[in-house]
Amino acid sequence: MKFKVSLIALTLLFSTPSFSTEKTTIRLAVLAFGTVNWELSALHKEADFQLEIHPVANPQAGKIALQSGAVDMIVSDWIWVSRLRSTGADLSFYPYSNTSGALVVPADSTIKSLADLQGKKLGIAGGELDKNWLLLQALAQQQSQLDLNTTVEKVYAAPPLLNQQILRDRVDAIINYWHFAAKLEAKGYKQLLSGKDILSDLGITEQVPTLGYVFNRQWATEHKTIVNQFLKATQLAKNQLCDSDKAWQLVIPLTKAKDTATQNKLRERYCDGRVKRWGENEQQAAEKIYSLLRKLSNNKLTGQSETLQANTFWSID
Repeated sequence: MKFKVSLIALTLLFSTPSFSTEKTTIRLAVLAFGTVNWELSALHKEADFQLEIHPVANPQAGKIALQSGAVDMIVSDWIWVSRLRSTGADLSFYPYSNTSGALVVPADSTIKSLADLQGKKLGIAGGELDKNWLLLQALAQQQSQLDLNTTVEKVYAAPPLLNQQILRDRVDAIINYWHFAAKLEAKGYKQLLSGKDILSDLGITEQVPTLGYVFNRQWATEHKTIVNQFLKATQLAKNQLCDSDKAWQLVIPLTKAKDTATQNKLRERYCDGRVKRWGENEQQAAEKIYSLLRKLSNNKLTGQSETLQANTFWSID
């Protein structure tokens, strides 16, 4: 009898904790030095999920990792999600940030409006299909009947190189990703238009996030509680970084910014991107943006689908 009791106790000793402490693992691919690492580092450790971070060198590597099943989640944009859904992929998007990029000029620049870009040398991150560049062209056409594509000298380059180009007066203005633009602002450069400003001037007043967490929808449905917990936890972490100086101090090393002015500007622009609303109005506005980008890119960015694909967006109940 004593042997039987001991055997049962031994079984419970090893089996019960394994069930009570086992956590669902979320394999997340992120850029090695991407800003998403800031809030991931601030996540509460008591969560019911375990993160397995896979650093990648560029966004394309993350997309390949997700499509191959090597990871469960990446950070990307909903245009890409809709395009993949139109080909049969079962991906979905939940917003991460409202901040996408900015048009930046030197503090003493004579460029005060889009019309002033005519004849100037413009640096563009992301290539000819960059969303901010396409939307900027639409705005210039709307405001001044100006075809920016033919009236500016375009310089396509990687974000860090573009910053160097404008610092050395080799271009007159640049459209760069938000954190590179923020670094220039910290040096006295001026943000002429943000990505949100461009949309607002085009008549889209809802704040529609560009970047978000992207994952397989079936996988997320099967792990809905954990996925939603993770998404809520990232929002809480971002709020903590924006509202608590103590929390922000801990992620400053991740920003790679050595001076206080740059650190403060990065925090300001990062916090400008907090997603405060994500519902039907924002998702309907996304459909307007999709139609606009489809026309502007001649289907090259969006693919052939005339409309934003159903279930492109994930919602937390």
